[in-house]
Amino acid sequence: MKRVYLNLRIALRSLYSFKLRSILAILGVFLGTFSLIVVYNLSGSLAKKAQLEIDKLGKDLLIVRSGVVIRHGRAPRLISQEPNLTFGDVRAIAEGASYVRDVSPSSSTPFPVRYESMVLNAVLITGVMPNYPQVTNFAVKEGSFVTANDNRNQRRVAVLGSRVAEKFFGEDSPIGKYVLIWRFPCQVIGVMEERGADLSGVDPDKQIFVPFNTFLRRLVNQDLMSTIYVKCRNSQSLAPAKAEIEAILRRRHNIKPGRRDGFAVIDLKDVMTLKSQAMDTISTLGRVSAIISFLIGGLGILSIMTLIVSERKMEIGIRRAVGSRKRDIVLQFLLESAFISFTGGVVGVVVGFVGSVIIFQVFDLPFNISTSGFAISFFASLAVGIAGGIYPSKKAIAIQPVNTLRAF
Repeated sequence: MKRVYLNLRIALRSLYSFKLRSILAILGVFLGTFSLIVVYNLSGSLAKKAQLEIDKLGKDLLIVRSGVVIRHGRAPRLISQEPNLTFGDVRAIAEGASYVRDVSPSSSTPFPVRYESMVLNAVLITGVMPNYPQVTNFAVKEGSFVTANDNRNQRRVAVLGSRVAEKFFGEDSPIGKYVLIWRFPCQVIGVMEERGADLSGVDPDKQIFVPFNTFLRRLVNQDLMSTIYVKCRNSQSLAPAKAEIEAILRRRHNIKPGRRDGFAVIDLKDVMTLKSQAMDTISTLGRVSAIISFLIGGLGILSIMTLIVSERKMEIGIRRAVGSRKRDIVLQFLLESAFISFTGGVVGVVVGFVGSVIIFQVFDLPFNISTSGFAISFFASLAVGIAGGIYPSKKAIAIQPVNTLRAF
């Protein structure tokens, strides 16, 4: 233990003599450690966020979207979103799909909305049926939701998303007050709970919900819709329900085999898979950048340690001549290289943790700390330091004491 302490003192003194090179080597290891930790933490947080979004909507939900579709592998992609779904499609799915428990049609269009002197441009106005909260697991926080009578009589009532209510009314209750959707006054009857953006990026907190018939007849004057929410019997029913719905709609829309669908039946798990694939790509790029940083740090350690060996040939030769063992010399140089990587690793771990927390706060992501990410990053930094010190330590023990004393 005393020898290790002595070698560590010698190592610190040597590194202090090459401050700039030591700092650059530490910086390389720090960047590698920091990158790995942030990538691991962010990957876990985004995966957790995606799962939370699926849990909020329900694991038994399918979404039918109108529009021309192209397919890449398993994933459908909408290239046109013109409404082309009908009430007949809704009835056919409800009556003809055996794995379906409930359906709820919907459609949206952006409109300017005004309350007194405040105007919000392009608020998404969504026409919904009374069963919308049950099908999408989206509850009312204050007041009430659209009723069957509201929908049947095309009443001018509205339920606000939480962000819209906050912008217009602040802490005051909006119930009973009127907002102007384009030139169309609607009485506020409820406020939805806060949910946040879903997997597709749509934020229901920034929407206003009105009775479906009111939306179709009084706002957009059309019979076609863009979305059908389908609640399946359970999560195991998603795949067979999706196949049933696709067959029903292809038959109703007279889509011949080999032709593109005019709709997409979206399983939220498929969307999550796509997001995971995108995140995997980002994670891979992050890991590649971390590896490059570690390589730069390792090369920095290798160069500085090689330089230190060249500068201290006389000291090494004298130590060998007075009885120092080869393993003492090796231990000294490995300690010096390990100290550089240890310093960079510790700083990288601390800054990586703080940086991850800041990212979670700024982007409103779930808190997630990967212990495996911390362990891998830290031990990788140590491994880089030790690997960078092996060649210089071998070069040091190859110095012959006789040649050194002769030169002296």
